[in-house]
Amino acid sequence: MMSMSTELKLSDTGADLDPHTVYEPQSTAPNAGIDMRPIPRISVQGFCLSDNTSRTIEIAAEDRRMAKAHVKVHMGGIPAAIEFYAQAPTPNLIIVEAGNERSALVADLERLAEYCDAGTKVIVIGGINDVSLYRDLIHQGVSEYLVAPIDVYQLIGSIGELYGDPDTEPLGRTIAFFGVKGGCGSSTVAHNSAWALARNFENEVSVADFDLPFGTAGLDFNQDPLQGVLEAVSSPERLDETFLDRILSKCSEHLSLLASPASLERTYDYGESAFDGLIDTMRSCTPTIVLDVPHVWNGWTKNVLVSADEVVIVAEPDLANLRNAKNVVDTLKQLRPNDRLPQLVMNRVNVPKRPEIKPDEFASALGLPAPLIIPFDPQLFGTAANNGQMIAELDAKHSVSALFSELAQQVSGRSDTNKSKRTGLNSLLSKLIGKTA
Repeated sequence: MMSMSTELKLSDTGADLDPHTVYEPQSTAPNAGIDMRPIPRISVQGFCLSDNTSRTIEIAAEDRRMAKAHVKVHMGGIPAAIEFYAQAPTPNLIIVEAGNERSALVADLERLAEYCDAGTKVIVIGGINDVSLYRDLIHQGVSEYLVAPIDVYQLIGSIGELYGDPDTEPLGRTIAFFGVKGGCGSSTVAHNSAWALARNFENEVSVADFDLPFGTAGLDFNQDPLQGVLEAVSSPERLDETFLDRILSKCSEHLSLLASPASLERTYDYGESAFDGLIDTMRSCTPTIVLDVPHVWNGWTKNVLVSADEVVIVAEPDLANLRNAKNVVDTLKQLRPNDRLPQLVMNRVNVPKRPEIKPDEFASALGLPAPLIIPFDPQLFGTAANNGQMIAELDAKHSVSALFSELAQQVSGRSDTNKSKRTGLNSLLSKLIGKTA
């Protein structure tokens, strides 16, 4: 039958189901794409019958998880694919849309198999919702069958499953923190959130300080490592899990640091993809990676923000921050159309005698949900910074410590079990801010 390889087995496709049941497409909940794997550098060609399927593939091709894949879309379905590959080699993956006639589908796939190179995988999109057909196609060598209409998450998830190693550990989750204006406290928020993630979930967390000339992570965590980010990006040929483990500095039982050199002995001019290898290596061995991204705008910072699983933007409540935040959010919405909106943190709120934009109005102007509000407290933050401590180490019972725990919960990717506590905490902070205004 078909010579196309498949990584699916009948034991994985519901072979023990009742033969009269139908095969249902995957669930597509609003956050279905959060934990999908990035697609490797493969070539993908689609042959569609409907404009809807064609557009879905095109949208998927623009997704950040498909950034390395090379995708082309054609019309004409399986007959067009047969004609095309009669004179051209097949890519890594072929996506074909079929009609509703079962006998024609099976016959067309048999003809297509004659032109498929070894190792080529095939995803079929069809309108027949029948488990027996699904089994027949898997037996025939089809890698996956999806019932139309499909959506972006289904398609990317299916491709990721075909090209992901099922025996490997799940990839780590990257959380990028970015200040929309210099000095707004993004690094402080990032480091305290990382500490809360490690402490609250007792899971391994690594912090990478990407502000190579002026990074403060070493100071904040009271560490002075000899190696860090610079060594990792300067020796990509040596970069693996063993090398990474050697240059990471242990801050606590579950928290490690990849510090910046914080030196001006050299300049740090890097290409757009300079940090990709480091992030990929960190994801392969650490469940949670916090990326402290400096307030600059160039190819590699843009690439880091676009490719992160979660983005947190930090701002102060004034006009310049609002303008910058608007530009950042609009850009990320355009470049990350299938991802959740950035999480907004309003820092240093209620500075005495400073005119401020109300946090809710600030968030509303950006089209973002209500922000997490961190009040101005120079004594608390100044003492912690000078001592090389996190807020929770200095005063675990302080309300600001609880705020960082709440932020850690929100960006962790886990369900929020403390929604009622959040409401009460925000209410209390609002009252405190109101009293001191």
